[in-house]
Amino acid sequence: MSVLPRSLFGRLVLLLVAVVALSALASVILFRMERANLLNRQLSESKLTQLQSIRSALEGADGPERRATLARIGREYGVRVIPEDERPRIGQGPPGGPLMTDLAERLRERLGPETEIRFAPRLQMLLVRVIASGTAYWVGVPVPPRPPAEELPTRGLTLMITVLTLLLIAAYVFARYLARPLRDLAAAAGRVGRGETPPPLPESGPSEIAAVNRGFNAMTASLRQTEQDRALLLAGVSHDLRTPLARLRLGVEMGTRDESTRAGMVADIVEMDRIIGQFLDFARHESATAFAPADLDAIVRASVERYVAAGSPVTFVAGPVRSLPLKSTAISRLVANLIDNALAYGAPPIEVATAIEGRNAVLTVADRGAGIAPDEVERLKQPFTRSSEARARTDGAAGAGLGLAIVERIARMHGGSFDLLARGGGGMIARVTLPLAAT
Repeated sequence: MSVLPRSLFGRLVLLLVAVVALSALASVILFRMERANLLNRQLSESKLTQLQSIRSALEGADGPERRATLARIGREYGVRVIPEDERPRIGQGPPGGPLMTDLAERLRERLGPETEIRFAPRLQMLLVRVIASGTAYWVGVPVPPRPPAEELPTRGLTLMITVLTLLLIAAYVFARYLARPLRDLAAAAGRVGRGETPPPLPESGPSEIAAVNRGFNAMTASLRQTEQDRALLLAGVSHDLRTPLARLRLGVEMGTRDESTRAGMVADIVEMDRIIGQFLDFARHESATAFAPADLDAIVRASVERYVAAGSPVTFVAGPVRSLPLKSTAISRLVANLIDNALAYGAPPIEVATAIEGRNAVLTVADRGAGIAPDEVERLKQPFTRSSEARARTDGAAGAGLGLAIVERIARMHGGSFDLLARGGGGMIARVTLPLAAT
């Protein structure tokens, strides 16, 4: 069982708290060390100077006025001076601790090797043995019950706790700010899983979060478009097959043997087969097909020859197009749709050509029909959209309105573009541009 929090938010908070706590602990330790060292240096130097002065004052303390002299020195320096011959066993062994050990070494260096340190617990005095004019004295220096370096000032502790609290609050707020985009992403993913369409996520903030949100928005847009295409596909099937099916039903119910009626029924069956083929082409997913080097001229020539063999007025002018990465089956479908559209709504001759323009290969299919109004060009690239001329036709050859949408999709799949242009002298040019490099 892991001791770490499961959420990213919890781990961020834990990390920030650990960093702040370690920083505070390090600050406390360094503060105590520096303060103890400072007090040690100050205490050592002050006591050394004081004891040197006391020893100088004791040089003339012998004689009948010794007690008065010792009392005066004690008052002036705030110490107690006791002749060793009066109290030879005063105090106890030297106190421990690095502070006192360092002080004893300094005293011996400055006052001589005969210097000795004792401690009187009852009097709370540090006793230092000094020699003046051949006489030994114990100089009692008052010390506090607890060394100052062992205490942490209350104000400093309060300030440190306050700063630590503020840092922890800031860490909590910062962690929530960092984790919020991930919570929004998780909520949006949950809505997608329930079949809902969430609003786009913001693509700002940290670069990693922005990149994830951009990818998620692109995914939801693709899913939304796929759902719309599916709805259009189902609606188009029911709409475009209803008319030929009604004519077939009427012909069957009448049981006619008229040749023209039979021919019409056959034409309806052919038209339904063509419409179903367009639906299948539109629904076909080409992403699993890999790009492979292919000869564009050869693909176009094979498609044109099939129409020429069927008696259609189609010609082909091949350009010096070298091999380029293509999905051959999809390109064949693209050429067939463009030629079918020109034959159905344009006028002969239908001229197909390929060429190289800069870094692109260009395929054009031109006719001499009435053309298309400029304001209808983009609309006709949408699925299940037909021109006013196609909607007005009564011969059943209007199709499902998917031909140009399929061409647009295949061109974009290859990293290219599809345009419908007016042709000089009348007619229309369908132009597909494909990059020579792989997409």
